[in-house]
Amino acid sequence: MKNKSYIGISFIVLIFGIWAVPKIIAKFQKSDLVEIGPVPAFKLKNQDNKTISDKDYLGKVYVVEFFFSTCPTICPKMNESMLQLQNEFYGNPNFGIASITIDPSNDTPQVLKEHAKLLGVKHYNWHFLTGDKEYIYNLANKGFNLYAGENNKVAGGFEHSGLFALIDKDGKIRCRKDAQGNPILYYDGLDAAGVEAIKEDIKKLLEE
Repeated sequence: MKNKSYIGISFIVLIFGIWAVPKIIAKFQKSDLVEIGPVPAFKLKNQDNKTISDKDYLGKVYVVEFFFSTCPTICPKMNESMLQLQNEFYGNPNFGIASITIDPSNDTPQVLKEHAKLLGVKHYNWHFLTGDKEYIYNLANKGFNLYAGENNKVAGGFEHSGLFALIDKDGKIRCRKDAQGNPILYYDGLDAAGVEAIKEDIKKLLEE
C-alpha cells in the first residue's frame, strides 16, 4: 500500500510540474513591447534633497515625465494621469515614477515636496527631481527626445511634452506598436486611452 501511495503522490507532483513549468517560464519571458534603447543617464535631487539617479531605478519599471509645479495648462492633466498610475500600482516596490521639473529655479526640493504633498503622492518610488536647468533641458531634448523649452509668450512661461516614457527593469525605454506596426515611442499622458495603454504595458514589464 505504501508503494502505491508513493506512486500516486509522485504522479500528482509530476502532473503539477508539467502544468506549472510553462506558466513559470512564460512569466519571465520578454513581452512583445519594443525596446527603443537605453534610458539616458541622469542624476538629480528629489523632493527630500536626496540624490537620485537612473541607477536607483534599476530593477523597477518606471515612468518618466517632464513638468513644472506652476504649470497652468497640461500639467494638471498629467498629474491626474500619474496619480492613476500610482493608485494602480500602489504598494508595488518594483514600480516607480520620475517627475523631472523644467523650471528648477522655482522648483527647489522644498517646493517639490510641498507640490507632492498637495497632489497626494504616497508611493515611495515617486521622485520629483530637480537640478541644473541646462542639464535638465539636455536630458529632455537630447536624452529622451521629449521637448522642453522656455517661452514667455505662453501661459506659465514654459513649453513641454505631455508624453510619458516607459522604462523597464533593465533601464531600457520600451513601448508598444501602433495599428500599423510602428513603435509609438512614448505614451500620451493627456489621453485616457494613452493612460490605459501604459497601465497595460507596465503590467507586462512587471511580469518580465
